[in-house]
Amino acid sequence: MNADREARAPAEQAATGIYPEQALTEKILEAAFTVHNSLGAGFLEKVYANALALELRDKGLSCEQEVPLKVRYKNAVVGDYLADLVVERRVLLELKACSALDPVHEAQILNYLRASGLGVGLLLNFGRPKLQYRRFVC
Repeated sequence: MNADREARAPAEQAATGIYPEQALTEKILEAAFTVHNSLGAGFLEKVYANALALELRDKGLSCEQEVPLKVRYKNAVVGDYLADLVVERRVLLELKACSALDPVHEAQILNYLRASGLGVGLLLNFGRPKLQYRRFVC
């Protein structure tokens, strides 16, 4: 964790929340629950990504889909990947539509956060009767 974040005064922490980007991630989660409650489980990730992007934009949030990011190793590009969604250019969303989240999904989002330079990510699984989510700070 960044030392500057740890050194914030309690009043500032109360105003901004306990987690980095807490207010924004709460809005994102609200939108995700709206989508899941409407569509339910059983669709492909792309359906949920499109619906969530629409819901986020309806809430006045900027949202980019399939954002290309470069993976670097020793200053050389060694791969590319597409982030499912990036909200307000501050929070990366990785969407799944599977029976259960698994440690590989957690490793994936942490690697994506490192590659993107973004500090906060949400892993969302629409593939269960109840939306699963996990917040990550890198």
